[in-house]
Amino acid sequence: MNNLMWFRNDLRVADNSSLNNAIKGQTVIAFYCFESTFFEYDEYGFKRTEKYRAKFLLETISQLKEELKKLNIPLFIYVGRSEDYLPKLIEHHNINNVFLQKEWTRDEELVLTKVKSKVSSTVQFNEEYDQFLFHPTDIPYADFNSIPEIFTNFRKKCEANCQVRISTSAYKIMPESNLINTNTKLPQLEELGFEDFKTHNSTAFPFKGGEQEAKKRIQNYFWDSQKLVFYKKTRNGLIGVNYSSKLSAWLANGSISPRTVYWEVVRFEKEIIKNQSTYWLIFELIWRDYFKYISLKHGDKIFHLSGILQKPYDWKTDKQSLKKWTNGNTKEPFINANMRELSETGWMSNRGRQNVASFWSKELEQDWRMGAAYFESMLIDYDAHSNWGNWMYNSGVGNDPRNRKFNIKSQAERYDSAGSYQRLWLQETLF
Repeated sequence: MNNLMWFRNDLRVADNSSLNNAIKGQTVIAFYCFESTFFEYDEYGFKRTEKYRAKFLLETISQLKEELKKLNIPLFIYVGRSEDYLPKLIEHHNINNVFLQKEWTRDEELVLTKVKSKVSSTVQFNEEYDQFLFHPTDIPYADFNSIPEIFTNFRKKCEANCQVRISTSAYKIMPESNLINTNTKLPQLEELGFEDFKTHNSTAFPFKGGEQEAKKRIQNYFWDSQKLVFYKKTRNGLIGVNYSSKLSAWLANGSISPRTVYWEVVRFEKEIIKNQSTYWLIFELIWRDYFKYISLKHGDKIFHLSGILQKPYDWKTDKQSLKKWTNGNTKEPFINANMRELSETGWMSNRGRQNVASFWSKELEQDWRMGAAYFESMLIDYDAHSNWGNWMYNSGVGNDPRNRKFNIKSQAERYDSAGSYQRLWLQETLF
């Protein structure tokens, strides 16, 4: 059988179930498209993928191509719409099976539907849920509708009744004859609509994209510096590369699987130490799973103004407020510092994200989806389920049973008592 591996948000060779199934074929080719829909402007005027994540993605695909080459698998790379390239590729190479990660959010489903409409019905599309810590067939719930609306209930039941599957390697190298010439090349940043740029000197995320870079980060954070030992104490930090694991960007585009991270934590616990911090990293992986299950349960409601709770708040849509918020020109210095960090680096701490989201939706009472869309545009580690799930949570239309509102001033005093973070991002550059 002639197989094709369609890469989407699973941009890795190790622990990739779809790839492991694809390489059972006689021939295997791989496909990736920089989908134009994700580089267009949204209804709020934001480019859905800004330069920071675009550059990270280019670095990721460059590395993916090299890793596939080691397996003698060619990667066909395109810019545009998958429906314009993939059906022709399938026909030209007599593909019988397409292997891909199962996606269920609106735009990804639409892309797949359009491709299928242009392909012979004899071609099999094999989709695999492969972005979870706890696989959907392993969780202790009869169906997705049974997923509880409170995270703690989900976490405790999964921890008690669910095993994390073993992560696997790509176990087969194809013959050299399989590595055919694709006549395609990796685009430059300019071809995606951006000018090249230098990484900001003060960024808390100075890392590059790609599977090997993810592994290097784990090696450094877990084993070389052993910062994992203190993760729970430092995770609310604001400055520097090591206050948190920073693995979210690689997890978001699938450069590394949550299973791989989990089993590395388990190894660390056996060989170095097992404490609250090692557990807390796993705890955060379960949160990540939870938002994916919430989007599976509620579908497009995660993009609706009233959220999954269907709560009718009186939201405002003031463009001037949006401009001030995105530019970091609000009445709150702590909010401004976080927003300027995001604007200049594509990164913001977890503590910062919760504060700026609460300020936007509960202080200014503005349409929370405008904030979520801006995050989608700017964040290097944007993940649809975590982003929209967290924004609903912080805006009172999601999974927060207490519907909390942050006191920005007390948060600033607690987490930036000396004002170091605010000075870092609010001081004017001197020439």
